[in-house]
Order: sequence, then C-alpha cells, then structure tokens
Amino acid sequence: MQSISLRAARLQVGDHLLAGASRVVLRPLQALIAAPSLLFLTALTAMLLRHPDVAFYEVDRVAFALLVVGVIGRAIVMRQRLLVVERVTWPMLGLTLLALGSVIGQPFDNETWSLLASKLVIPFVLFHLAALVFTDEKRFRHFEIFALAVLAYLSFTAIAFLAGAHALIFPRFILDESLGFHAERARGPLLQAVANGVSLNVLGVLALHAYRRGSARGAKILLLLASVPIAILATMTRPIWLSFAGTVLALIVLSESRALRRVCMGLVLVAGVSLAVVLSSGELGCAVTDRLNERGPVDYRAAVYAGGWQMFLERPLTGWGFHEMPAELPRHVIGYNEKLLYPHNTYLELLVEHGIIGLTLYLWLMWEMWRLGRGTIPEAETNGFLDTHFHRLWPILLAIYWANAAMVVMSYQFVNGLLFTMAGMLAAQQRRAESPSC
Repeated sequence: MQSISLRAARLQVGDHLLAGASRVVLRPLQALIAAPSLLFLTALTAMLLRHPDVAFYEVDRVAFALLVVGVIGRAIVMRQRLLVVERVTWPMLGLTLLALGSVIGQPFDNETWSLLASKLVIPFVLFHLAALVFTDEKRFRHFEIFALAVLAYLSFTAIAFLAGAHALIFPRFILDESLGFHAERARGPLLQAVANGVSLNVLGVLALHAYRRGSARGAKILLLLASVPIAILATMTRPIWLSFAGTVLALIVLSESRALRRVCMGLVLVAGVSLAVVLSSGELGCAVTDRLNERGPVDYRAAVYAGGWQMFLERPLTGWGFHEMPAELPRHVIGYNEKLLYPHNTYLELLVEHGIIGLTLYLWLMWEMWRLGRGTIPEAETNGFLDTHFHRLWPILLAIYWANAAMVVMSYQFVNGLLFTMAGMLAAQQRRAESPSC
C-alpha cells in the first residue's frame, strides 16, 4: 500500500512539473498570439530602424520570425486558413521563384540573400500575414496610430537634419557618412533620401486620410501635416519634390472633401514659405540651388540606363540573374570606373536581371495591386479605415511607389513592407465582402 501511494505521489509531482514546464514554454507563445497587430507593427518598426549595414544582431529578422510564429500559432488556435491564394499571389510567387532559381546554386552571399528577402520574400509574407492580422477596426486603428507615429518621427528627424540639430537625431548611425547614401541629405534610418521621401509621402497621405475621417483632429494633426512639406524639402532630392507635388495636386483634384482640399492648399502654402525661407538662408539656399542645377545624377543615370539596355539586349528573355547587374554593369558603361554600378531604376533592373519574363511578372503584380482598390467594401466597414476614400487614395499611394521606383531600386524592406501590408488589408476586405460569413 505504501509503495502504491508513494508511486502515486511521484506521478502527481511529475504531472505538476510537466504542467509547470508546459506553462513556461507556452506562455511566450500565448503572448505572441494575444496581440498580433502589435507584433506586426513591432516587426515593421524593426525593419525601419535597423539598416542592413548596421551590426545590430539582425533584430529585424528576429522580429519577423517572431511575427511569423505568432500569426501562424494564432491561425492554428483560431482555425484560420494559413494561406489564402490571391490573384496577387501568383506574380509575387513567380518573381520569387525566378530570383531563387538564379541564386540557389551560387556560393552563399549575405548581401544577395538579404536583398532577396527585402525585395520579395518579406513583402510576399507580409501581404498574406496582414490579411490574417488586420481584420477589424481596432487593429486598423493600431496601424493608423503607427503610421502617424512613424510620420512624426521621420518628419522630426528630417527637420532636425535640415536645421543642423544633429544631437536630436536617432539612431546615430543616420549621421555616419560611411553607411548608405546621401549623407548630406535628410535620409532618415533608411539611409537613402529617396526611400525616406517615399515613406514621408505615403505616410503623409495616410495622415490626411486620418484627418478627413476624423480619427485624428486638432492642432497636433495639423502641425504634423504642416511638417511634411518641410521634411520633404529636407531630402534635397528632386524626384521626391516632384512626386510630393504630384501627390498634393492629385489630392486637390480628386478629393471630394472640401476640408481635405483646404488642408492640401495649406500644404502648398507651407511648402512655398519653407522654400522661400531656405533659399534666403545662405548655405541652405545654395544647397537647394545646387540640387536644382546639378547635372551629375542625370548624366550618371543616362550612362547607366544605356549600359543596362545593352545588357538587356544581350540576354533579353531570361536575363543575367538576381543581383548580377551591379558587378556586370561597369563593363557596359563608358566614363565611370567604379567596380560596382547600380541601375537606380527598379524596372530596368528587373528587365536586365530577369528579362522580359521578370518585367512581365512585375507589371502583372502591379496591375493586381491596383485592382485591389476597386474591390467591394462590406457594409459594416463603409465608415472604417478601409472606406471608399481609402480606396480612392490607393492608386495615389501606388503612383508614389511607381514614380520613385523609376529613380531607385526598391530594395527597402520597410517601404515594401508598408505597401504590401496595406495591399494585404485590401485583399482580406475583398474576401470579407464576397463571403460575409467568413
């Protein structure tokens, strides 16, 4: 009897230990599952603040992996479908397989795989995860607050750079001239002025949307909006200036809201006053004038585009392979002796590296992205974040991306992640409209 009771006591202790160990193991997973939208936005924040050239223990990849685990775990618990194949999925998958096919047999190169992740893999995954995560107005509100907070941070950083208040800039690697490009401009944590300007432009449109629908009101949102033209000016980049001007013009012409049109006219006024002040302020004025008259970038692009076209003509169908262009391009460009040359054009890079097949897949992808803005809005969401006005803004957001993709290669995972996250939201909304019971 005593041995039986002793054995029972041991089994009970073992059960308690097993239950305790299970709680220790499962509690972090429960925390990941509990707040998927916050986990998602944390991953985007890590992508914004961690540049690939900065040794910070791959924090963006860790955050991305935790996001994948958390969302998959939640989908299993909630019995959601893990992968819903959308029309957007097919061209994205085709481009990813093309790139993988060209690098899979090569010796491992960290830069190549990092670019592959930033350009294709991460946007592909975020698109599908966003459709699982952002499914109600509470989570849309989380995303909207995140967009406003990031816009405030990027605007503040750009204006601090313009004013020479470098002590206020965070992270400090933004000021490191050995990292990234355009150290003399307001380039933000992305370390590239065009990528910073695209982010400011896209987030500024989202801030206008928040103002129009009344989710952000008062002096704070107006002050935030007024800071955007100054931050755009601080990038000292002509394509960004032109795309911002085109965005404001499109909003004035296409918007049905008088209040929004008045705000846009106010942005034009702020931009004009800021430009006048900068032009009259000595060194800054000279810097802006020099940027307006500078021919070097135009000549460089002309030479690179001509060399890229020659590369395309040599291999027009299948291309040269993923990330092969920078090393090969110097052999086809006259007047520049660098070992590596970058195309500064997403479409040209696709055409050279993946041929007509790659560019066709990309154009198909962008067409499907555009179609998402024409989807049906569920009756319960007509006054929500993804309302009719957001659907009207979607082509403008895409146009910002498309226009600047002609000036740089869109390898910035935060910019890509932001755009494809919103695309995933629209895709999920369209499914809800078609199947209200889901």
